[in-house]
This record gives sequence, structure tokens and C-alpha cells, in this order.
Amino acid sequence: MKLRGLIIAMVVLAALMGALYWSNRHPKSESSEASGNVSPKILTLKEDDVSKIDLKKKGANELVLTKSSSGKWQITAPKPLGADQSAVSGVVGSLSSLSSERVVEEKASDLKPYGLADPALEIDVTAKDNQSHRVLFGDNTPTGNAVYARLEGDPQVFTIPSYEKTSIDKSLNDLRDKRLLTADAEKIARIELIAKKQDLEFGRNKDEWQILKPKPLRADSTQVENLVRALTEAKMDLGGLDDAKKIALAFASATPVATARMTAESGTQQLEVRKTKDDYYARSSAVEGVYKVTSSLGQSLDKGLDDFRNKKLFDFGFSDPNKIEVHDGSKSYFLTKGGEDWWNGSSQRMDMSSALSLVDKIRDLSASKFVDSGFTTPSIELAVTSNEGNRAEKVLIAKSGDNYVAKRENEPALYELDAKSVTALEKSAEELKTAAPPANPAKPSK
Repeated sequence: MKLRGLIIAMVVLAALMGALYWSNRHPKSESSEASGNVSPKILTLKEDDVSKIDLKKKGANELVLTKSSSGKWQITAPKPLGADQSAVSGVVGSLSSLSSERVVEEKASDLKPYGLADPALEIDVTAKDNQSHRVLFGDNTPTGNAVYARLEGDPQVFTIPSYEKTSIDKSLNDLRDKRLLTADAEKIARIELIAKKQDLEFGRNKDEWQILKPKPLRADSTQVENLVRALTEAKMDLGGLDDAKKIALAFASATPVATARMTAESGTQQLEVRKTKDDYYARSSAVEGVYKVTSSLGQSLDKGLDDFRNKKLFDFGFSDPNKIEVHDGSKSYFLTKGGEDWWNGSSQRMDMSSALSLVDKIRDLSASKFVDSGFTTPSIELAVTSNEGNRAEKVLIAKSGDNYVAKRENEPALYELDAKSVTALEKSAEELKTAAPPANPAKPSK
């Protein structure tokens, strides 16, 4: 027990001596404590006025960021590169309004105790008027949750929260534009996808995509937009330790997955993706070099024609159509939307639930797969008018074995339908009924 108590006393004594040592090396300014100065500002600038940032860090190349006349940030050193505008804006925001925790010393005659004689990080901030401000960052405080700092030309030594320094102390990889393709997703008019499965081409008309190759077909615009998103959001994976030469060799020997070309008014950009084992690599026409990329990008490109085809039989989507006609053998059904109500061919108001059930069954008709044959004599004909009368669609459905094959009017494509969906459609049509008459109004009491 005595030995244990002695060990505890020695540990406490060592901690006290360490605190005393730090206190002597980093003395508190009596004047600053007396003044009660809380969170004094180190820098106060307008973010829009900052035109250049120069980061000098021990053990790293000097990193220079310059704002162009158009307001875009560019990396100009150690080599010209595009900058991540959002990341640079974060640095500018932190620097332009840099606050301290407290003043440690009002007039520091010796900067060595704070690590500021040979600072670990120097940042020069240049404003539009060419005035430059240099901020120096030194050692961490004894507690480790703050760092010593000073503004060159100012005798004061401050402490700032460590997270403030972290928001400013960025590397080249942190601030460079990691996008592999820089085209604006909203302005892309054409996409070519040269893949292992099949060569495809898509064209956009306003917000709708169309398959152009291998032949004109309806496209699932959501799936094509997912492809656009995967391409425009594709980024370099800079987290690995592999050097550029090693990655370039891996790319050269890897198996091609796909090559995508995106065309907009600004021109065409190309991205080539290859795979070796579980790793994916990409080479872009928009940026120099070869980079690792995520497996999700490779999987987004490794698709075939049917992945992008529109499986829906009708295009009216979630909006209600204006008119529906169903001819099932000798039976015919008519629905017309008028205001909030549905009406039949005899101008009778229809039961809302039964009418919406039929609309939903027609809306949900979707191919289980695409086929090249099997369409014979149609037994069901559906005609739908939507988009305020501007879109007219007609679908013919024929029995084919245990299932059905459907064909849109004036289109060569054939859609195989599951028998359950057709049976549900027929049942819903048969269950259409008129609305119940309104209850008799109560007679006024005498």
C-alpha cells in the first residue's frame, strides 16, 4: 500500500512540474487578463474582397489560390489546377473573420515559446486593394484544444481554437477540384456510352431523354439522369497512397468497363473507366492524369440497353389523364375527367374510388421484360389522352402463352406483361360504377 501511494504521489508531482514548465514557457499576460478582452478579432475582411491566398506549411509545397476576374478560384501553385469552389469559400470565410479565444501576451518580445519564431503555418491573405495580411500559426497550447497565432506587424500573441486552424489548414488535395468531368449536367444534350454490353447513345429534348442508338426507343429518363449524375459527380479518389505512375500502370493493364462521352454547348468531354480486380480507374479528357474512382461509378456505366429503356406502357405519369377508353373484347369502358370528378360515356358521374382504381391499373402497366416476338391479334385496346389533350397514347395487348405482349401504337417495341397485371386491369374496369346519388336534403321543420 505504501509503494502504491508513493507511485501516485510521483505521478501527481510530475504533472504539476509539467504544468509549471508550460506556464513558464507560455506566460499569461496580466494586462490581457485584467482587460477582460474576450475573443478579439485577428482579421476582419469582406469575403468578396479577398483575391489571393498563399499557404506556406512546413514539409509541403507552397499552395497559392487566386481569384479570376469572373470570381472563380484557381490553384496557381504548385501547379495550375481547378479549385473546389465550395472548399476554397470555406477557407476564405474562416480567414476573413478570424477570431481568437484570448490575448496571451500584449507585446511579445520572444516568439519562440509559442512556436511563432519559426511558425508551422503561414497564410498570406491579399485583398482587392493589394493589401496583404500575414497570419502565423505556432504550437498547440498545453491543453491541445487551441493554437498560438499572431498577425504579422501586431505584437500581440493570441490563442485560437484548434478547429479554426483546421478549417484553414488545407492541402492541395483538399482544395483542388476533384471532378473528372466539368460539364454542367443541366446543359448536356447528348451522351454516348461505349460499354462491354452494347454501344448506346441518348439525346435530350427539354427534360425528356430518348434512346438514339442502337435504334430509336423510349428511354427511362430517370435512369438516364442517374447516368448523367454519376458522370458529372464522378470524382478522383485521392485518399490512397498509390503514386501517379503506379496508378497509370494499373490503368494501362486493366480491363475496359466503358467509355462515356457527354456533349453540351461547351463541347464534348470523355471519361474512360477500367477495372482490375476490385479497383476502378478513370482517365478524363477534362483533367490531366489517371485516378482511382469508386466502384459505384464503374457499376453505373456497366449497363446495357434494357437498363435504360422505359418499361412503362403510358407516359402520363402521376398526373391524371383527361380521357380513358378501354375495349376488352365486346366490353367497352369510358372515363372523362371533368373538374374533380370522373364521368362515363353517358355523362354519369362515376364513383371516385372505382375510377381512380382503373387509372392506377393503367398507370402501373409496365413490362416485365422486352421481347422481339409474341404479339398476335390484340384482345385489349387502351387509349389515353393526357396533358390537357396534347398527348394521345394507344396500347394494344395480345395474349401470348401464360402472359401478354403489348405494343404502343406506331412503335416497333414489344413489352411482355405479367398476366396478373392484365387480370387486375380487366377486373378494375368491370368494377367501375356510377356515384351514389346525393342524399335527400332534410325537410325544414314546420
